[in-house]
Amino acid sequence: MKKMFIIIFGSLVTVVIAIALTILFTFSSKDHSEFDLPKHKPIGMRTDESVEHKAIVTKISEELANTPKLGFKEQIKMMREQADARGLAFNINAEVRPADAGGVAAEWVIAPNADLNRRMLYIHGGGYMVGSPKSHRLITSRMSEISNSAILVVDYRLIPEHSRLAGLEDMRTAYVWMINNAADGERDADIVMIAGDSSGGSMALATIAWVRDEGLRAANAVIALSPQTDITLSSPSLINNTETDVLQGKSFGPIVKTPSVFRLGFSYFMHRINPSKPIVSPLLGDLSDLPPTLIQASEAEMFLDDAVRYVNKANAHGSKAVLQTWPFMMHVWHAFKVPEANEAYSEIEAFIEAHTK
Repeated sequence: MKKMFIIIFGSLVTVVIAIALTILFTFSSKDHSEFDLPKHKPIGMRTDESVEHKAIVTKISEELANTPKLGFKEQIKMMREQADARGLAFNINAEVRPADAGGVAAEWVIAPNADLNRRMLYIHGGGYMVGSPKSHRLITSRMSEISNSAILVVDYRLIPEHSRLAGLEDMRTAYVWMINNAADGERDADIVMIAGDSSGGSMALATIAWVRDEGLRAANAVIALSPQTDITLSSPSLINNTETDVLQGKSFGPIVKTPSVFRLGFSYFMHRINPSKPIVSPLLGDLSDLPPTLIQASEAEMFLDDAVRYVNKANAHGSKAVLQTWPFMMHVWHAFKVPEANEAYSEIEAFIEAHTK
């Protein structure tokens, strides 16, 4: 009996080790620590966060501390409803028109007097599983205003109901459609842009690489707000900024602090694709010959080094990428009415103007 137990136990250990080694060798990526420097100095003269930002941080911290314990499906449903409710609570100075972007559900967000021949594909964030055009209307209305363009916001397919690739396919379809279709009819665009935040920023960066590889019309300008660029979860700030990231630290922090085999397994399980594939980890791909790209991130957020590494590698590959960082800020602070968001939008406006003349 004892001998049988030893044989069974040894077999189980062998299987576990084999699975762990398979995950490590299959899903690990090339070390990108060579792109950790330069770090880029925060812009602006502010030495402390605004009163408005502090108040929102306090409110969000309280909400997160009091989140009810629900099952996974119920939790996702609640988060989606809350995200849409927060987005719809803002009064925006823009027209919203429903759209069918080549078979993909979407909406146009159009500020007063915006030029319909200037178009931006905006990809909302939300951890790939939360968010919609409704949840991001404060951002998209501001983007329309500062870029003088019509913003196409896609209601792309989310995980876990769909794979990551399904959402990316929606972005590709919508981008091609937007080039040839305005909010009021079929005609080519004069100016094309792509933007996104967080997971949407990741998808925006993946989309511009696909556009290049397919030989399609490139965007004139790209904007990514606090993007995740590497879902192998390898950048140092994922751990270093766990305590300072108000939105993601408590939920995402425990995951990134686990051994790499568990982190990689988690990413594969969530995204249903090898996390080292550039299609879902744009940092890991070829970053040459890409359009001018502006990335904004917070010095306090977990995705800071995802942004640092992407910009440094893009520039090393000959593309033009700019990183602007702010101290103290929440992940995607652009989604709130705070002075620091106004500063960020002013920088985005200047970047767009410089590359869409």
